[in-house]
Amino acid sequence: MKTRNAAVAGRFYPGTKDELSIQLSQILRKEDKIINRDLAKKKIIGAVVPHAGYMFSAYQAIHFFELLKASDEQFDTFFIVNPNHTGYGAEIALDENDFWETPLGKTEIDKDFYDFLDFSESASAHKFEHSGEVMLPLLQYSIEYDYKIVPITLSKQNPENARFIASEIFKANKFLNKKICLIASSDFSHFVHPDEGKRLDKFVIDQILNLNSDGVYKEVRDKNISVCGYGPIMTLIEYSKMVSDNPQTKILKIGHSGEVIPSDEVVDYVCILFYQE
Repeated sequence: MKTRNAAVAGRFYPGTKDELSIQLSQILRKEDKIINRDLAKKKIIGAVVPHAGYMFSAYQAIHFFELLKASDEQFDTFFIVNPNHTGYGAEIALDENDFWETPLGKTEIDKDFYDFLDFSESASAHKFEHSGEVMLPLLQYSIEYDYKIVPITLSKQNPENARFIASEIFKANKFLNKKICLIASSDFSHFVHPDEGKRLDKFVIDQILNLNSDGVYKEVRDKNISVCGYGPIMTLIEYSKMVSDNPQTKILKIGHSGEVIPSDEVVDYVCILFYQE
């Protein structure tokens, strides 16, 4: 059994169990009163979740993971669809490993899906990539029941690949009939003035809230908006329309790195819930 060791522990989040638990508990205490746990009563499809260092983006991300914790639903499998920043491996890649390990322990990859997903397997595509890994300690910290993960990393982000990934997951689960949740890993505008980031992000957020994946793609490309995980976002939009006749979205929290370290060049973080009524 092969295990992927954490690549960014000690950089994007603390490298020991105690330090990691302390950081997340401190972030949770700060956010606790403004987390809308009434949304945990909804039938959760997934969420857009930021993937930067926890000291910056976990203030947004933890809103979603607390909803998972408060939900009566128990998911068998979490699909983590994330952009490939490293360029290694196939343009759509599953991992070859059997487990992912972080300071909070090991989590098994749900290989049941591999027979049904027409994607390449590539350990190199995942080995150094941070945008999938940073979701796992948040899951491990928040959820106490048993679950597995399926990380999918994507280097060629376009509507065709987004629809393909969404349809493959949807078709696979027709056979497996598991309770699954889809996490779309993405940060928003990078290294811009906070006002400019807010202006640019709104073009993309409006398309997300309208469930228009082609619109997301057009805004990102036409306006050169530096949303790094627009492929995973489009995948979640398409998947949500496959599993629900009337999917809903709700912004959980918006923020940026300048709220932690003041700067005129910030990275923006947006956490958006997808659910069924």
